[in-house]
Amino acid sequence: MAKNCFPFDEETEVIKVAGKIFLLANSEEPLEISLKCNPSKAIELREMFDFVKPGYHLNKKHWITVTITEEMPIEFFFDLIDHSYEEVVKRMTRVEREELAKEDLRANLD
Repeated sequence: MAKNCFPFDEETEVIKVAGKIFLLANSEEPLEISLKCNPSKAIELREMFDFVKPGYHLNKKHWITVTITEEMPIEFFFDLIDHSYEEVVKRMTRVEREELAKEDLRANLD
């Protein structure tokens, strides 16, 4: 289950899964989000789209920063968020993934 917080400042929202960051979003113009990304996919996305850059103040190999534009299809935006979440979850231990599944199940039952 994802949780949000503002550990750095009042403008940068951080969203975590099991205590690990998978999304950072700023609330100032231009609106941008930073996402965890598979390194080869990150290169491909940066080459294909002007609105995808290396992660701002993050490891450029594993993070991208996306400027939210009208030209970006909403499905693409959600696909990038899902990919980021999956990149973080797949690096968790089996025990962490099982605990996450239990939390998700509890949340769905409430």
